[in-house]
Amino acid sequence: MTGGGVRASVVISGMVQGVFFRASARDEARRLGLTGWVRNRHDGKVEAVAEGARDRVEAFVSWCRKGPPSARVRDVTVEWSEPSGEFKEFRVSY
Repeated sequence: MTGGGVRASVVISGMVQGVFFRASARDEARRLGLTGWVRNRHDGKVEAVAEGARDRVEAFVSWCRKGPPSARVRDVTVEWSEPSGEFKEFRVSY
């Protein structure tokens, strides 16, 4: 693993609800060894917070730009910050 830890707050828009985006994002984040959460927003977007090594968080953000096969991602916004260390795992939040 290279680089220090980072936190990415990600908002994904497009056809991203009802296409297994959250479950797929959770699986991808866990595969990458990240902590945080992912949830649907009331405005039809999906929001995620991921913490971990910079290269792995960047890989997760790249994954979010595509999403699962049935998703149609239109836009992804990312805010980078210092990790809080508050999460024990990566989970789907409701």
